[in-house]
Formats: sequence, structure tokens, C-alpha cells
Amino acid sequence: MTQETVEKVVIFFAGDSGDGIQLTGSQFTNTAALHGNDLSTFPDFPAEIRAPQGTLAGVSGFQISFGSTEIFTPGDECDVLVVMNVAALKANLKRLKTGGTIVVNSDGFDRRNLRLAGYENDENPLLDNSLTNFRVIEINVTKLTRECLLDVNLGVKEKDRCKNMFVLGFVYWMYNRSLDHTINFLTQKFKNKSDVLDANIRALKAGYNFANTCEISSSRFEVKPAKMTSGKYRNIMGNQATAIGLIAASKQSSLDLFYGSYPITPASDILHELSKHKNFGVRSFQAEDEIAAISACIGASFGGLFGVTATSGPGVALKGEAIGLAFMLELPLLIVNVQRGGPSTGLPTKTEQSDLLQAVYGRNGEAPVPVVSASTPSDCFESVMEACRIAIEHMTPVFFLSDGYIANGAEPWLYPHSKNLKKISVPMTKVNNSNYLPYKRDKKFVREWAIPGMPGLEHRVGGLEKENLTGNVSYDSSNHEFMVKTRAKKVDEIANYIPKQELDAGSKNAQVLVLAWGSTYGAIKTAVKELLNEGYSVAHAHLRYIHPFPKNLGSLIRKHDKILIPEINNGQLIKLIRDKYLVDAIPMNKIQGIPFEAREIKNRIIELHDGE
Repeated sequence: MTQETVEKVVIFFAGDSGDGIQLTGSQFTNTAALHGNDLSTFPDFPAEIRAPQGTLAGVSGFQISFGSTEIFTPGDECDVLVVMNVAALKANLKRLKTGGTIVVNSDGFDRRNLRLAGYENDENPLLDNSLTNFRVIEINVTKLTRECLLDVNLGVKEKDRCKNMFVLGFVYWMYNRSLDHTINFLTQKFKNKSDVLDANIRALKAGYNFANTCEISSSRFEVKPAKMTSGKYRNIMGNQATAIGLIAASKQSSLDLFYGSYPITPASDILHELSKHKNFGVRSFQAEDEIAAISACIGASFGGLFGVTATSGPGVALKGEAIGLAFMLELPLLIVNVQRGGPSTGLPTKTEQSDLLQAVYGRNGEAPVPVVSASTPSDCFESVMEACRIAIEHMTPVFFLSDGYIANGAEPWLYPHSKNLKKISVPMTKVNNSNYLPYKRDKKFVREWAIPGMPGLEHRVGGLEKENLTGNVSYDSSNHEFMVKTRAKKVDEIANYIPKQELDAGSKNAQVLVLAWGSTYGAIKTAVKELLNEGYSVAHAHLRYIHPFPKNLGSLIRKHDKILIPEINNGQLIKLIRDKYLVDAIPMNKIQGIPFEAREIKNRIIELHDGE
């Protein structure tokens, strides 16, 4: 046996959607995090609850990049591809680098699986020399799992569900990882099902011991912990970070959180997480539809709570009229859009930066709404807190944009101290008599908030146009124009209360500026870092505040000869930048339901830099 120390490894687990691939990947992720590795993950699964077994459409995958150095993406190419059947191999072989390792469940390459995967006659990739450029480790996982569970009182189907634990144990041995975390997880998960618990732990240990004793896995690798800022870390997914950020904003504003939503992929986990935290004053409500969800949130904000709703693009379309109502009422409201491929129901489980223009413009009438975006899973915490701050302090609905890649991806997160979190000021009225004017504004153009039942503060609410100051219904044309411009001015003024835009990397006079937003961050960060080390004149700026833009953004971008805007859509931010700043920005678009690879970004920057 040989043991080699490596700096970074990318593994892709793949199999049928019922093979427990997501659980396998998440357990390896948590174990790597506990070991001290930096990491990034990319779950990739079908839209169907149980996709057609054995087919390409039914393949579920999970990619993780972990290492002893900084990790910004799940990786462009895999070092190891773990496949439970032939469809998983066929769908994902393109991800594997030349010379990479394939760990194969040979039982998934029988005649039936070959036919379902589209192979004809006697075609079999394990026998036709098509894998000669890779190191192939064949294991009859199904047979070995059943053998190690012979005396366990479970049926064959139940025993076969432990195959993923056998494979996980095998890969743990390959990378010198402890089984303890996964054993603890299984003990908690199946504490009331002793036979199932015993079977999973046995399979996990059997896979580990098989790797230790068989001759086919003669190589073992060590990935040392990464050098990271000292402190307490946890592994966190984007939706979890969003939920925790909402709770933190509730505490920093001293407003109880009301969360109303209708389940939709990929936003549902925010509801699942928040429902666990009633001890923090969170009130979660699963509504019967999207319209009921946001309407309940508006009612909650009217009653003095902080209303938050989350959905994806199709849900935002249904919520559009109610968002306009919240804008007209000038009440704090947060709308979380965890974006996915569209239009319509589109690609429910695939990522896309599909809804930026919907967030900025997607309402009837003149209803500009602030837009804040997260860049990574852990960044969801700070970014959603900022979105909450703007909504509360400026008395307006705010969009917070995440996407499927951010929501389901994971990375280490350094716990912040609550004492270091910013306080959120609530513009609650101090007037306690009939002199209250509900639409009298401060220097930020923000009106004061009055809660129903406060003596002397009775006032009109509704979606009809308001008379300036009094809030009474008004159909006066001059008043309408004044109110439209005043509400827009209030949103524009937010630019004075957000940070100026800074470069993430590179110099302010670099030849090429990569300007972007959202989940493109990791790929751009990786590409620009490599190019800077190679001597290229390139810089990177990543936007958190998209509407309004930071005040200095125009002057910052005009210092660069070329501006490249990569987006996982057909070009949305670029329209806003061209319109606002009249610059000839260059688009780079990908609409395949998958994120950019760092090498794609890198190659395009080199082309621009060298004048192509």
C-alpha cells in the first residue's frame, strides 16, 4: 500500500435517486469539515421525487472539492468518480479527468441496467476498453453488502439500501477519514430502529475494512487540514445560512419574525429550518398557496412583526401584485427568491440566475424594490441580514436573491459573535396623538411605522394611491406623480446607506474587470486568482447590492478597458449596467442548469486580455 499527501481532491458520487447519494455526499462533506478541510459542494439531483430507476434522467449526483488550501468551487474536473450503476457512469464520465479513478458497483452493470442506460446488444463500458484512460476499481457492492448483513433481520430491499454506506466506508478509507461522525449520525437517525442502525453501521465498517484488505485499493491519500482563521466553524448550506440570518435580523431589530411560505424547490428548506426555532420567537406558516403566503406576511408586518416569505421564480410571479401592495403601503417585507431554471416550472432542481430582471422590474406600475444578492452559501447569512436591515430601516419590501447552487451547496462557516452583529433601527413612530401623519418622511424619505391599536394613530391603508402626508385616498394627478417620484426617491436614497463597491481582487486600473453577482463568485474568484499569479492585468468586483447600485460603481468600472459580465442567464445584469452607466460591457452567458467552471471564466478572460 502507498500513501500520498495531496493538496486538493474532487469526488463525484453518482447513482439512482433512491441510492442515498445525497446522504453519502453530505456525510463525506461533514466529515471533511470536521477534519478541518476547506470545501465546496454541488448537489445535482433530478426534479422527480423518484426518477426512472436505471435511466440517465434518474441519476442523482453530489460533487465535493476539499483540500488543505482555499476552496472556492466544487471543482471543474473530478479526481474520483463513484458510480452505483452504468447510467451514473455514462452521465458523468465527462466530469472525470484523464487518469482519474472510477469506483464502480459492478452489480449495476447487468443486462437490465445496460439497456436502461441506452447500451445495445452486448455493449458494456467495463469490457470494451473505453475506460483505458482511467483507473477502474470494480466492486460488487450489492453482493458484498448483502453478505455482511446475512444475519440482520431485514428484507433484501432494506439491506440494499445500505449500499451507500458500504461505498462511503470504502472512500473514507481511501482518504484516511474517521467513521465516528457518520456512526454518530446514524445512531441519532435510527435510534428507534435498531436493526436498520446495525445494518448501516455494519455496511459502513465493511466497506472500510474491504478497502483496507483488498488489493484493488492499494493507494491511500492524506488531505491535511486547511489553514483558516481561528474560531468555531460549522458546515453550512445556503438555505440554512439564510434561515439563521433571518433569526439574527429578528433579534437585532427586536421584531418577532413571521415566516409565511408555500413549499417550492429549492426554497423549501428555509421553512424546514425556521420551523425548528420557535424558541427564538419565529412564527412559521405553511400557506395553501403563494398568494396566501405573502398576504399573511403583509398582514404580519402591518401588525408589527417582520414579515418574510421565500419562493422561487414561479412563486414570485404569483406574488407580484402583493409585492406591489407592500410597496404601496410602505411596510417592511422580505421576499427571498431561491432562483432556478425557468421559465414556468422550467428546471426545478437546476440552478440559474434567472430572475434578476423580475426582481427589479416585475410588478405593475412604478414599483422599484431594492435587490440584495448572496454570493456563496455562508455569505447568505450576512447578505440576508443586510436585506432585512434595508427592509426595516427604509420601510420597503426588499428582494433577497439566492439560487439552487448556493441554497444546496455547502462550505465551512465561521460562527460570528452576536455582539459583533449590527443593530437594526426600527422607525417606529414616537407620536402618540392625532398629529400623526402616516406618510410624513424623514431625511431618508422613510415614513414612520404605526402599529394598529396605538391610541391616536388611526390611518388609512390599502393599494389605492395615497395623498401625501395623510395617506387618504387620492386620485389627484399631480399628487400621484409626486408620490410615484417620492417612493422611487426613497429607494434611490438607499445608495447613501450601503457600502461603496470594492474590488474582490486585482487593481483598480486593471485591463479587464470581471463584474458579476450571485453564485458565479467561486468560479470567478478561482479564475482571477490564477490569472493574477500568472501576471495578467485583471480585477474582480462582485455585487451584493444590485438595486440601487453602490454610489461609486460607475466610477469604479470606467477605470477598466474591458468589462466582462458572466451570468447564468441570457444577460440580465448586463442590461442594467449598460442602461445605468452607458458602458460597452461584454456578456458571458451559460444557461445549462449548471454553474460556470473556473476554466471557462479563465479562458474567456485570457481571450479579452489578449485582444480577441
